[in-house]
Amino acid sequence: MTMFKADLLAGKKILITGGGTGLGKSIGRHFVDLGAHLVICGRRKEVLDATADEFRAAVAGARVDTVACDVRDAAQVESMMDTIWTRGPLDVLLCNAAANFIARTDRLSPRAVDAVLGIVLHGTFYCTIAAGRRWIEAGRPGNVISTVSTPVMTGQSFTAPSAAAKAGVLAMTRSLAVEWGPKGIRLNCVAPGLFPTEGAWERLYPPGSQVEPQERGVPLRRFGKHSELADLYAYLAADGSGYLTGDLIVMDGGRWMQGAGGPTFRAMQDWDDGQWDALRTR
Repeated sequence: MTMFKADLLAGKKILITGGGTGLGKSIGRHFVDLGAHLVICGRRKEVLDATADEFRAAVAGARVDTVACDVRDAAQVESMMDTIWTRGPLDVLLCNAAANFIARTDRLSPRAVDAVLGIVLHGTFYCTIAAGRRWIEAGRPGNVISTVSTPVMTGQSFTAPSAAAKAGVLAMTRSLAVEWGPKGIRLNCVAPGLFPTEGAWERLYPPGSQVEPQERGVPLRRFGKHSELADLYAYLAADGSGYLTGDLIVMDGGRWMQGAGGPTFRAMQDWDDGQWDALRTR
């Protein structure tokens, strides 16, 4: 079931970074269902191609392109954008690629910090500037949607690099919404709450890290559905949201209002070195 008509995104070419797996994949499938010409990028070409084949098999006439790109590398981002633009300009950029892990901040190496900042902050900047410059040079409107998280407002223990990087993305979004608004380019951020994904879920919420079932920390007492989140992104990608820019939209069932992350990682505040060493080994 969807709240939108089937051709809502017909005629729009949309790039999703990190679109081969997780939430990016769910959003991309919804975009294809709504008629978009989808482009997905990521570091693993075989994963991208498998996702594209899955979408084409499920949706008659689906247009799905794949481009291998490490968004941490500005030169690769420029090459990707050149490749995309040779087949026609983008209408929407969805910066979804991310990296995060649980760790004591005092034990983080510079390389570990850079691993997160490189994808989340630098990668989003590189992609946004590359697309924005091309839109501006061509005199075309544009639309950038960036995935962040509620710690941009509250901070969050044991994930400081991610919170800092995504706060930077929000600042970039609001800065460019003003700078590029007169050129017809709008930018917004979405902060999803608990939308379980395969693989990432156990890595981000290891056994013993929670003091209660996670959904108990959500006022609505449940996890989010991927379809609900995908509908929000579809609205932001559509022309009907054309007066919305520079905003942060939170979809987390009210969870963030219970405090800085609610009960997330509360149990880990009392872990001893042995427990942390076991987590690093796992």
